[in-house]
Amino acid sequence: MSPLSHRPEIQEASPGVGAAGAGRGPAPEVRAYGLWESPLTASMFGRGVGLGDVRFARPAQPAQPALSPTSAPSPTSAPAGSAARSAEQAAADGGGPRLVWLESRAGRGVLVTGDGRSAPEDVTADHNVRARLGYGGGEFTVHGDVVFFVADGRLWRQGLMEGRATPLTHAVGQAASPAVSPDGRFVAYVHSAERRDCVAVVDAHGLHWPQRLMHGDDFYMQPAWHPDGDKLAVIAWNHPQMPWDGTELRVMTLRFDEHDAARPPAVASVEVVAGGPEESVLQPEFSPDGRFLAYVSDRSGWWHLYLYDLATGRHTQLTDGEFEVGLPAWVQGLRTYAFAPDGRSLFYIRNEAGFHSVWCVRLEDADGPAGAKDAAGGSARHFRIPSLFDEYTVLSQVAVAPAAHEAGAAAGGAAGAASGTGPESGRDPAGGAHAVDIACIASAPDIPPRVVVGRVALGPEAAPAAAGAAAGSGAPRAVVVRRSQFERFEPGLISMPKAVKWTAPDGTEVHGLYYPPANPRFVAEGLPPAVINIHGGPTSQSLPEFEPRAQWFTSRGYAFLAVNYRGSTGYGRAYREQLKGRWGLVDVEDAVSGARYLVDQGLADGRRLVVLGGSAGGYTVLRALITHPGFFRAGICLYGVADLFGMASDTHKFEERYMDSLVGPLPQAADLYRELSPVFHAHKIQDPVAVFQGAEDEVVPKAQSDQIVAALRAKGVPHEYHVYEGEGHGWRKPETVEAYYAAVDAFLRKYVVFA
Repeated sequence: MSPLSHRPEIQEASPGVGAAGAGRGPAPEVRAYGLWESPLTASMFGRGVGLGDVRFARPAQPAQPALSPTSAPSPTSAPAGSAARSAEQAAADGGGPRLVWLESRAGRGVLVTGDGRSAPEDVTADHNVRARLGYGGGEFTVHGDVVFFVADGRLWRQGLMEGRATPLTHAVGQAASPAVSPDGRFVAYVHSAERRDCVAVVDAHGLHWPQRLMHGDDFYMQPAWHPDGDKLAVIAWNHPQMPWDGTELRVMTLRFDEHDAARPPAVASVEVVAGGPEESVLQPEFSPDGRFLAYVSDRSGWWHLYLYDLATGRHTQLTDGEFEVGLPAWVQGLRTYAFAPDGRSLFYIRNEAGFHSVWCVRLEDADGPAGAKDAAGGSARHFRIPSLFDEYTVLSQVAVAPAAHEAGAAAGGAAGAASGTGPESGRDPAGGAHAVDIACIASAPDIPPRVVVGRVALGPEAAPAAAGAAAGSGAPRAVVVRRSQFERFEPGLISMPKAVKWTAPDGTEVHGLYYPPANPRFVAEGLPPAVINIHGGPTSQSLPEFEPRAQWFTSRGYAFLAVNYRGSTGYGRAYREQLKGRWGLVDVEDAVSGARYLVDQGLADGRRLVVLGGSAGGYTVLRALITHPGFFRAGICLYGVADLFGMASDTHKFEERYMDSLVGPLPQAADLYRELSPVFHAHKIQDPVAVFQGAEDEVVPKAQSDQIVAALRAKGVPHEYHVYEGEGHGWRKPETVEAYYAAVDAFLRKYVVFA
C-alpha cells in the first residue's frame, strides 16, 4: 500500500508549476515573485508553542461517562499505571486517564495535562522542564498520578493534579530519561557530570543518594525496566561512533538490599544482547508480560523492529522492507513504537520516504511472535491503522494505553463485531476483544503539530479497527487534545509538497520535497526564484510536516526545495553512509543538482537561486558558495560551521568526534580539514551572504560565524551579520523569530528580487 494513498494531493510524481493557488473571491493581483504579501507572518510562527513529548497518565479522579460506539473517542481513556499491571486490571479500575505533554513556550518547558474535554492545565508552571544532555529530550515520565521530570539538571517528582514539586537529586551535572520501576520505588535515569556519563538510580522519594548502575562508556540512552523490576535495559555507545553508527543494547540484572527496601539496587550482571560498532540499536522496551525485549536495529540496512526472547535468546525481525521504523537519536526519549497493554500487539510508526503511517503487528503466534523474518518460519501479521491518522503525514512519540473500563465496553463491542462476538464489558468471553488508545504528536504540511489520540478496537482474529467517530465526520478520526498554534489558514495559501527525485553527477538517486509558490491573492509572470534548503545534522531528514520556513517563502512567491541529500535518514543505512568521508562534497553536489533539477523542470528561475541552511546545513551553504561561485544568487547561513578544526575542539561532547566519520580523524586528516573548511577559502565566495548566529550557541560557537564574517569583510564580499543575544542553536524568542524573517526579507529583496 502506498504511504501516500490517504493524502492524494501529496503524490510522488513530476510536479506541475504551482505558481498560485486558485481561490474564491477577487481575481488575484499580478505582482512579482518575492513581493507577495502574506498573512503567514513571523509573529504567527514565533508565538506558537512547541510540542516535545506526550504520555498517558491515570490520576485519581471520578469516572467519566460511558461512550457510545458512534461518539468521539476519548483522548484520555487509557490508564498508564504500573507496567506490571495487567490489561484486565487496568480496564477494571474505572476512571478516565489523562494525557501529559511537554510544551515549549519561548524556550521554556512546561508540562501540561488535559483530557480533551476541559481546558488543559499547567502542571509545572514554576519550573523550566528541559533536559540538557546533548540536544535534550527525555524530559519526563509519568507513573500513576505522579510525574517525574528534569529541570535545572535535577530530577523532580510532583503529583499530577496537585502539590508542589520536590527534588530527588542534587543540582550536579545534567539528567535525562527518567524511568520509574514498575512498583514505583525507584527511578533510573541518564546522568552526566564533568563529561562523564552514567546510568544512575535513585529512590522515588529522594531518601538516599543516587547510585551508579553503569558507567565507563561515553554515552547512555533510554533506560527501560522489566515488568518484574529486576532488570534494566539501556543503550550505550562510545566515541567515535554516533548513535546511528553503532550502539549496544545491554540488559542489567539488579540486586536489591534485603534490609532497606528504599535503598537503590546494585548491578548483579550485565549482558550485551544486540548491537555493536556497525549496528545502530535503539529504543529498548520490554513486553508487558516480560517475555520479550523489543528494540530497533538497522542490521538489515534499514531501521526495523526486533524482538529478543529473554528465555531462548532468539531474535525475531518483526518488520521488513524499504521503510524505517527508527530515526536518528539526536535526542533522548524517542519512541516510534509501543506495545499494546496486553502484549499481543505492537503499534509502530512506518516512515516511507518521509511519509508516516501507524501500523500494528500481531504477536499472537502460539510458538512465539510472528515476524517478517522469523527463523522458525512464522508469518507476520501487519495491519495499517485506518482513518484515525490519515490526515497527518508526520507522527512522533507514540504512546499506547488500554481504554478505560466504561469506554472499553463500547470499543470492545466494535472489536467484537469485527470478530463475530459482542462483549458488553470491553472484553469478549475468551478475553480477546479490547480497545486501546494511541496518542502521538501529529503534523502535516497544512497542519501545525498537535497532540492527538485515537481509539483502536482489537479483536483476536480481525484486523484492528478505528473505534468511534466524530459526529457527522464519517470515518473515525483522532481527537485533537492540544493545538500548537494558529491553524485557520486561507484556502490555497499552504503549499503542499511533492516528493521528487533527481540524479546526482555520479548517477545516485537523490531525494527531496518540492513546494511550489502558493498564495491565492497573487500571480506572477515567468518563473519564480527558488530557495534550496539544506537540513542540519547532517544526519537528519526533511519531512512533509508543517514547515514554517517553507510556507513563509512560498506564500511570498518563492519555490522551495528541501534537499534530502546523501547522508540523510529515512532511506536506509547505505544512503545514510554515503556522506561518510565526503561531507562538504556530496551534500554540495546534491544541493546544486537539486537546483538544476528545478530549473530543468521549468519550476524555478535559474538566475535567482538561493541556498539556505542552518548548522551543518549552514556549512553546506558556505561550501556551495565556494565551490560553485555565481551559481546561487545569494546564500543564507544560520549558525553554520566555518572552521572544522574549531568544531573538533570547541563543540559539545555529543558531537566532538562526529567529524571522524564525516571527514576523518585528526591529525591524520588535517590537510582535508583545511581543504574543506570554508574559513580558509572565503576569498572564493562572490555571492552575497547573510549570516545569522545565536550569541550563546554551544553547538556551533559564535566564533565560527565571527571567523567567516571577518574573512568576507576582508575580501569585500557583500554580506550581513546578525547576532541574537540570549539565543543558542536556533531561535527560541518570538522577537528573534520576527527579527530574523524581517532581515531575510530585506536581504532577498536587495540581492535577489531587485538585483
